[in-house]
Amino acid sequence: MDAMPLSDTSRWQRLGGEHTAVEIAQQPALWEALATLLASAREGIDGFLGDWLRHGHHRVILTGAGSSGFIAEMIADTINAQWPAQVRAVHTTSLLTHPSLYLSPEHPTLLVSFARSGSSPESVAVVDLVRERVPQSRFLDITCNRQGDLALRGRDRADTFTLLMPPASCDRAFAMTSSLSCMMLAALTTFDTTPWPQRTERLRTLVALGERAIATWEAPVETLAHSPCTRVIYLGSGPMEALARECALKVLELTAGRVPAFANTPLGFRHGPKSLLDPQTLVVVLRSIEPVARLYEQDLLDELRRDGIAGEVVSIGPRAGEATQADWTLDTPSLPDAWLAPLWLTVAQRYALHRSAALGLMPDNPFPDGTVNRVVQGVTIHRHG
Repeated sequence: MDAMPLSDTSRWQRLGGEHTAVEIAQQPALWEALATLLASAREGIDGFLGDWLRHGHHRVILTGAGSSGFIAEMIADTINAQWPAQVRAVHTTSLLTHPSLYLSPEHPTLLVSFARSGSSPESVAVVDLVRERVPQSRFLDITCNRQGDLALRGRDRADTFTLLMPPASCDRAFAMTSSLSCMMLAALTTFDTTPWPQRTERLRTLVALGERAIATWEAPVETLAHSPCTRVIYLGSGPMEALARECALKVLELTAGRVPAFANTPLGFRHGPKSLLDPQTLVVVLRSIEPVARLYEQDLLDELRRDGIAGEVVSIGPRAGEATQADWTLDTPSLPDAWLAPLWLTVAQRYALHRSAALGLMPDNPFPDGTVNRVVQGVTIHRHG
């Protein structure tokens, strides 16, 4: 097997994966650009948010669909733990079908929308729905496309602040990669309680770590993607549970569903999903920085390796204690799991890219027949009475 590093753009171009490879590799550079962007936008952000998050009766809903919804899930609890306001993640796909479960006219609500293109029907419809149902509503749109519907509709509105990501983050490939990590880190930085210089310094710390993660694990990821495993299970707890769901989605997307992928928690895995294991199954445990969570993860790793049923068992995460060859670790500062998640995500993105190529698919467009599209199509928006 000839190695295919992300930097070999000519080869990836021949394989139909140039954009995906470039967009995965560019993430650390975009995080650096994001730190500069947010440092210059801080006054506008602080002016828009004001003291909104300091009121316990205020609600903040983080929303998006698909990968954008997983951004919301990965960061909501971390933000909620820092502020009196009630912060939660609700996918646009749930808000549109069951708004009465999440929206109340009595609770002023800030809707934070994550959107790569900003033109998905659900993204636009949810803004209209919240504006219609909640008299005191405000909107923070975190998007990668200044020409998308969200950005254009929010322009010059007093109730809306549009936070545009670095232009190159508007991924051209089918799967969200750099767009996801940029929007995620932008929200974590925006809603953090530490002084702004510390927040942007965190971002710059991740730049160096991201470069190391991509360089260190390039060859092992490619080797893993060429193993005979025919299905993948990602396991994570806390913010890593949503990360596991995003990792599984990447496999499904880039292999056009040919490699079934599942997500769960290390503790929840024993409650039935463990029955999925067979010699063709790859299990990836996404490790937490939290000491107690790591004990539960290690218990499961020991169990899986002792049972010997799964074809491959790998763990990815911060370095702590002794590690085996199948434990991929990185020396990291004591940042919360949500902040470190983009590092581990680069592994899953590259695994999906290489797996797609190994199957003879075109990673930039795994669905040439148009059954699934970069910007979702075929959605009819229905009104509630």
